[in-house]
Amino acid sequence: MRRALPPLAWFRAFDAAARHLNFTAAARELHLTQSAISQQVRALESRLGVPLFHRKPRGLALTDDGRRLLPDVASALGSLAAATRAFEAGPSEGLVTVAASVSFNQWFITPGLHRFIADNPGTRVRIVSAVWPDDFHARIADVEIRFGPPAVVGNDAERLLPDELVVVAAPGIGDAGARLHDATLIETVGTSDGWEEWVAHSGYAARLEPSIFVDNYGLAIDLARAGSGVALASSLLAARSLDDGSLVRARVESLPTTDGYYIASHAPEGTPAARFAAWLRSELPRRADRGDVRDVDT
Repeated sequence: MRRALPPLAWFRAFDAAARHLNFTAAARELHLTQSAISQQVRALESRLGVPLFHRKPRGLALTDDGRRLLPDVASALGSLAAATRAFEAGPSEGLVTVAASVSFNQWFITPGLHRFIADNPGTRVRIVSAVWPDDFHARIADVEIRFGPPAVVGNDAERLLPDELVVVAAPGIGDAGARLHDATLIETVGTSDGWEEWVAHSGYAARLEPSIFVDNYGLAIDLARAGSGVALASSLLAARSLDDGSLVRARVESLPTTDGYYIASHAPEGTPAARFAAWLRSELPRRADRGDVRDVDT
């Protein structure tokens, strides 16, 4: 079986650090923190099993292995850039390209998109389900919905509020009377907040051990709706299911999030992209903080 390649973000961090011979300068180029660049380079070194840089008090120096790797990495990144350039002719008139995660597309954009289309006849919308690396250095769409902590989503992004993590379950689970520490808990891994943080914030009296692990809030919501367990999920994404009754709030306590959803768009006022960004913001009050609480511990 072919071994999986290291993430592209690691190679980009290495390439930038090798060109600048400085993690701080590489971080400025990629709109990341110096720590993020250093961690990605160390991760690549660990994966390859060799040091790529000599760390010096005033900068970096490539090791022999680093010098051997750099031309191939630079060539590969250049080839990727050239391959995608043909698709970057710019937005067509009346077309809005929107990039967001699968979860955000499914649980936030999809339910109300018909309202935007009805209010903007002649506007076409292309939705891209994007999975970004740990940086947001390059714009890939007219409107982007990014997810992560403030340090990595980019200074040009505005957080979509209100957003928090809420405890949700299917009505049968929520009404069943099972205590949380006896329930099947669904944990979304790869985010900064989870059940451990919820326990600390809420003062819940028992330790909670999740038994189902997923990599996005959308899947956690799908599993909770199907009755597979109790999920801790984004209130923005869970709002539709709380509205239609397919989910209920299983606990009143919510958790403020470290990670969040951010919108980035620099479209001129009056353009289709600007109208789409405004529509997204207008949807926030409709979807936030909905649902009756049916405490599973009562």
